[in-house]
Amino acid sequence: MNPKQSKKQTIRALFTHIAPAYDKINRLLSLGQDQSWRRRALDYTQVPAGGKLLDVATGTGDVALLAAKCFPSAQIIGVDLTPAMLREAQRKAQMHSAAAQRIHWVQSDGLTLAFPDDTFNAVISVFMLRNVPDVSRALAEQVRVVRPGGHIVCMEMTWPRRFPMTWLFQVYFFGLAPLLGQWIAGDRAAYTYLPRSVKQFPTPATIAGIMEAVGIREVTWELQMLGTVAIFVGVK
Repeated sequence: MNPKQSKKQTIRALFTHIAPAYDKINRLLSLGQDQSWRRRALDYTQVPAGGKLLDVATGTGDVALLAAKCFPSAQIIGVDLTPAMLREAQRKAQMHSAAAQRIHWVQSDGLTLAFPDDTFNAVISVFMLRNVPDVSRALAEQVRVVRPGGHIVCMEMTWPRRFPMTWLFQVYFFGLAPLLGQWIAGDRAAYTYLPRSVKQFPTPATIAGIMEAVGIREVTWELQMLGTVAIFVGVK
């Protein structure tokens, strides 16, 4: 098995195990701010009335469900590699509005999206890029399925670069995340992986460069939560 396939299997197993506790731990680690970040990222998609939005690595469906509220006439598709996460998303959708019932949930690999070229008005991915074995390929797939002029929006955790936030984030993330993982999900290892993956992830400027290299234009990014969350925006 090559390293890319190995990472894919590892990530699928990790998220299968933590799926039931994923939302609760996200809320706690983000101090309740993660939904507001998702809304901010959705604002940048600029999905027109009756348009089509793809949420890649939808996880438990938070972005897709928010999109159903923000764009009630849009066609929304949420894809994820992990069936357990999609089951959580479908369960949550049943408790939401009629618009949420129209979301289509599809198991699909973000590196080989199961859609034709130029299908969507916008593509969004949240907390995905750290977990894929090939960032360039994942972004290239998002470009492929977006219509010309459509937006590609990616949101990721990013390691702060200035003291004292570098020190505070190290203590907070490496100290608290594994404890919450053990307490809530019964999986300390999964939430040891999380801060390590953030610390090893490329800088925002590097990610912007990769976006441009795969054909995304007008790339910008903004930082949230004292420089610990980055929202990237570009146009096909």
